[in-house]
Amino acid sequence: MSEQEFVPPGVDPTQMSHARAYDYVLGGKDNYAVDREAAAQVIALAPDLPVLGKAQRRFLLRVTRMCAEQGIDQFLDIGTGIPTAPNVHETARAVNPDARVVYVDYDPLVTVHNTALLAGSEGIASIQADARDPKGLMGHPEVTELIDFDRPMLLLFVGLFHLISDDHDPAGLIAQYRDRLAPGSHMMLSQFCADDSDPAARAKLEEISANSPSPMCFRHREEIVRFFDGFELMDPGVVDVQDWWPDETAPRTSLKVAAGVGKKL
Repeated sequence: MSEQEFVPPGVDPTQMSHARAYDYVLGGKDNYAVDREAAAQVIALAPDLPVLGKAQRRFLLRVTRMCAEQGIDQFLDIGTGIPTAPNVHETARAVNPDARVVYVDYDPLVTVHNTALLAGSEGIASIQADARDPKGLMGHPEVTELIDFDRPMLLLFVGLFHLISDDHDPAGLIAQYRDRLAPGSHMMLSQFCADDSDPAARAKLEEISANSPSPMCFRHREEIVRFFDGFELMDPGVVDVQDWWPDETAPRTSLKVAAGVGKKL
């Protein structure tokens, strides 16, 4: 770690962070040596990892815009990660300047960066909370101040649930969030998929995350589809994230992320 790198209180710069490693993959600068080293080990086996990261980012932004164009004006982004421009609020407010957004992450560094970025912005908040505590998260004062759960909203779980193990019952967690959503709400979700992922790259990613606070958990597509129970899946369903508004110039990646969007009827 260089002398110039800022370390906020409560942040361990020697412990790999998925949010900071992902920031590095996307070309960001808000990461430490331990994050860059971890990402580099995976990129050595899957050099197209940045392509995958950009595809997931494209999925996030295009679904956000689609929902805003359909009249949704409130967004709850859980597991938001290090802020990358354009972000959810910039995308939604390009359609509706009054859109309200709450960013949520468990990593304190994410909250530090988002809070600084959003200073003075009305209708936008960033909080530190745990997705594994739906009641506490949805009951957080800054969430209830901006998000009206009696009206349609977009709930974002992008690149989050591969960091939540089966021991925490991810399907049960999602059901708790779903049950609070008003009809007409949408949920978007993506996570690393075991189907067709390169075994060596997958094993390396699981290995380097094994001692992190959130070990990586690949799942098969049929398991991810069950996360959408109680939602009507939008076309094309739960598919490779590169198949959502595909970039025909980008190569197919060796690691796979499955992604889908569901609507609560």
